Amino acid sequence: MSRRRYSPFGVGCGHGVRGRSVGDGSDAVTLPEYINAQFDPSLSWADVEWMRSIWSGPIVIKGIQGVEDARIAVDAGVDAIALSNHGGRQLDGAPASLELLPSVADAVQGAIPILCDGGVRRGSDIVKAVALGATACMAGRAYLYGLGAAGESGVDFVLRLLAEDVLRTMRLCGLSSISELTNERVRYRSSLDESSQHGLGNPRASDV
Repeated sequence: MSRRRYSPFGVGCGHGVRGRSVGDGSDAVTLPEYINAQFDPSLSWADVEWMRSIWSGPIVIKGIQGVEDARIAVDAGVDAIALSNHGGRQLDGAPASLELLPSVADAVQGAIPILCDGGVRRGSDIVKAVALGATACMAGRAYLYGLGAAGESGVDFVLRLLAEDVLRTMRLCGLSSISELTNERVRYRSSLDESSQHGLGNPRASDV
């Protein structure tokens, strides 16, 4: 009986799966090449239309980086969008999700939910994102730390910690309802103000 190798998507590698020539990404040497081989420059919004034609369930587009794409996503009939620069791994100068939120929220006007992905480490980060127009936040690294440290109970602890910090931040701001979180609650600090108060470190995008 011959042994067949399969991609993470469950498709036999003998059927033209991208990345076949660079290994399966199972070690540090082949992983970057494998990941890079997964990008398909021919993808377009027509593929979203095709997906919608064969799938009646929810579709969420992750990686929105501008107002125009957000509007196209709404017109394409997707169910939600996720603002994300994928951790800055693809383009290190890409705007942070938090910076995009106000303009995208203004363009979408509540037509579909907006998820904010990236940089969520504390409950106060969630409060800022929701105040700027996010429906919800995505947090990957935070829960993975908990998973690595203590398994399922570690994930539960991280989620509980984030929820408690959301409530604490809102109480300290004198807020009792999510509906009270508006962009007027967020104060932006200029790089000059930040430098004078915190030295020359990385400026925070906003502060509640």
